[in-house]
Amino acid sequence: MIVCVCNNVSERKIRQAVDDGVTSMSELREEYEVGTCCGKCHSCAKQVLRECLADARPTRPIMFHPNALAA
Repeated sequence: MIVCVCNNVSERKIRQAVDDGVTSMSELREEYEVGTCCGKCHSCAKQVLRECLADARPTRPIMFHPNALAA
């Protein structure tokens, strides 16, 4: 899905940007100029960015360290 028509930025490009380390709208704006022309895409781009960041967060297993109890 195209998120920013003015700059031809798709949901896929935003997901790739997150995979490459983008974590904020300002970084996304700097990288792809999302929301810099007409601004109509800002809220949609922000929502897509949030969803991609949530999907990208690794879930870490809880590790038990026996030495932590001795401290």
